[in-house]
Amino acid sequence: MFDIKENLKKLPDTPGVYMHKDKLGQVIYVGKAISLRNRVRQYFQASANHSPKVKAMVSHIAEFEYITCQTEMEALILECNLIKKYAPKYNVLLRDDKTYPYIKVTVQEEYPRVLKTRLIEKDGSKYFGPYSDAGAVNQIIDLLNKIFVLKRCSAKSFPPDFRPCLNFHIGECRGICAGYISPQDYRKYVDRALEFLGGRQKPLLDYLTDKMTLAAEELNFEEAAVYRDYITSVKSLGEVQRVTMVGGKDLDMVLPVGSGENASVVLFTVRAGKLSGRETFNMSAEGEDDYDSLVGEFIKQYYSQWAVVPGEIIVPKPLKEAELIEKYLESQGEGRKVRIFVPQKGDKRALLELAKRDVVEMAKTLEIKVATAREKEETLRAALAKITGREQESYRVESYDISNTNGVDTVGAMVVFRNLKPVRKDYRRFKIRTVEGPDDYGSLTEMLTRRFKRALDGDPSFSTLPDLILMDGGQGQVSVAEKVLRELGIRLPVLGMAKDDSHRTRALVDGQGNESELRDDPLLFKYCGTIQEEVHRFAIEYHRSLHNKNTIGSVLDNVRGIGPTKRNALLSHFNSIEDIKKASVEKLMEVDGITEKNARTIKEYFGQTEDKDGN
Repeated sequence: MFDIKENLKKLPDTPGVYMHKDKLGQVIYVGKAISLRNRVRQYFQASANHSPKVKAMVSHIAEFEYITCQTEMEALILECNLIKKYAPKYNVLLRDDKTYPYIKVTVQEEYPRVLKTRLIEKDGSKYFGPYSDAGAVNQIIDLLNKIFVLKRCSAKSFPPDFRPCLNFHIGECRGICAGYISPQDYRKYVDRALEFLGGRQKPLLDYLTDKMTLAAEELNFEEAAVYRDYITSVKSLGEVQRVTMVGGKDLDMVLPVGSGENASVVLFTVRAGKLSGRETFNMSAEGEDDYDSLVGEFIKQYYSQWAVVPGEIIVPKPLKEAELIEKYLESQGEGRKVRIFVPQKGDKRALLELAKRDVVEMAKTLEIKVATAREKEETLRAALAKITGREQESYRVESYDISNTNGVDTVGAMVVFRNLKPVRKDYRRFKIRTVEGPDDYGSLTEMLTRRFKRALDGDPSFSTLPDLILMDGGQGQVSVAEKVLRELGIRLPVLGMAKDDSHRTRALVDGQGNESELRDDPLLFKYCGTIQEEVHRFAIEYHRSLHNKNTIGSVLDNVRGIGPTKRNALLSHFNSIEDIKKASVEKLMEVDGITEKNARTIKEYFGQTEDKDGN
């Protein structure tokens, strides 16, 4: 049993990071301190001066851990990493960052590509965004690929005498696979694309204007018209640019709006002296969080995953830890100076005032949205309370589904919703191991047993139990779930989501076959339908990826003498089974590890034979 009083006495008077945990061992708060002894003790002293948020958190603390650091900067870096890892309930969190699309430029590759992604990785690529409009991201990528004729395929190496694909013949590729352009020449086009993505329109417009003028002078009016249309598209994508400043600086402005559960941060981006964009980020902030927590945590979390940190970040009020955060951002970036400040006069002050007025107007709209969302949440909570028989502030709902093709490559999927919203970081996938053939009930039994047994064993990734289980199916699926829970000694409400003839969720079914129609409750009807569609989608996606992988692998695995290493080498070299079928013995032997005997065995397997001369 963890003795809080005794462990408070052992705290060192050094910088470090502390983690508060609840009775289930889950990390509910991560913080940093110049002195661990002084900071952690404050939580357990007289609570008169504590905010409601801190009081609520302290009531759930069952134990704490700490990690000592040499400096406050080390503590800040470790704090950021642990917040990302645990996403604690009582920390201010940047919500759902993976749902925002980014534009990724793979500058680490010999021939870089411009791609859309929702996942930030430390892979050497440059990332631009996030963008709230996925359609605009697709437009930008399509435009850059057309203007600069950039590489679109994912292949990184090509064998000698490789023939270009259709994209080359229709003028949408520069023939990289056939060596028609050097990396140095290709990089010039990538640099122009990077300039545009960085917010600098003028170089691209100048480039297109020169091309259009040259085409017109050579009386190639069709080509000139193409460049004219490109110019129009570039300008239309830049129409959000509303304000021009003196100096042509790159900077960001970070302003908070709302508080507590309704807290958001608005980010204004200024590139080449122009206000070029505005994004709103929802923040998860339990209770009332002060300005420093909201803005400071946003800056640390947002820029720690952002490829380009501007030299200046404008905020509406001074930040207590501005100097420390500046050093942190400098250590995360390329070492250039970063300044976080409140402008007192001049163009930057005028720009900040404009942004403030914009946020005030935005807050009015947000209040309406928040009120509507809150009303929906309360209505849903009342409906779920009626189902579960208990009232609480939030409900965790888990749903399960099975997917297979005639009993092959069977997988299970688990999705999680917290009230109205999906919690994608808690989604789980299961590869069914003990069931053969098309046995959905047996597969459900295995998946649910594994899921809840791991919770009982203390696995932190499965430790949070749901308040309600919704099975994709009817009475049979519910009975399977109830049996598994009963055998494990767990009591949870379980219902099935029954579909109509149009495959839409029509009713909730219990283990005795009793049905509750959903048509008369539009919110619950839509909610259950959304969950059922989501778990079905998640299960099918995993099954397809596994099935496709196994299908490709199984063809080569049946060839005598071809093991996993040679199979992977062949697929890497030729990209597809069809290309391997068409390849000559000599071409097959160009692959690392493939002998003449292997090559002829492959040809024989695919029903093709060649004489020793390759004819």
